[in-house]
Amino acid sequence: MSKVSYYTEEGLKKLRDEVDQLRDVERPKASNAIAEARDKGDLSENAEYDAAKEAQGMLEMRIAKLEEVLANARLIDESQLDLSKVLVHSTVKMKNQTNGMEMTYKLVAQSEADLKTGKISVDSPIGRGLLGKQKGEIAEIKVPNGLLKFEILEISRD
Repeated sequence: MSKVSYYTEEGLKKLRDEVDQLRDVERPKASNAIAEARDKGDLSENAEYDAAKEAQGMLEMRIAKLEEVLANARLIDESQLDLSKVLVHSTVKMKNQTNGMEMTYKLVAQSEADLKTGKISVDSPIGRGLLGKQKGEIAEIKVPNGLLKFEILEISRD
């Protein structure tokens, strides 16, 4: 059974664009590479043909995976988010209880996650640990190198 993922309008467009690029541009390129390799003679000793077939197989797997994600993708209306607790697409300002450092993250679907822009996956240990928490609560999150404690300072939509 496939898992439903929630996306912003921007994230869903990016996903659709990637699928379209793979289908409409990369797939024909892969077919052409196979045809060119096939024209070079004996297929039993043609490494270029084998490589082109393998690349096509990987491309088709990627397309199928993205199409499945897209089929289970749901657009979330951020204006309807409940700001009393941390949910998908919440922006959370929190304070590390160990070192006092404050940080802000937006919880997004795994394919939208980008730590450089402050977007973390709801499927990550920190994302899962924050879900459902309210302002003022301490989220205790088990990570590979121990237990982290974050105080939820603020929950917003931006």
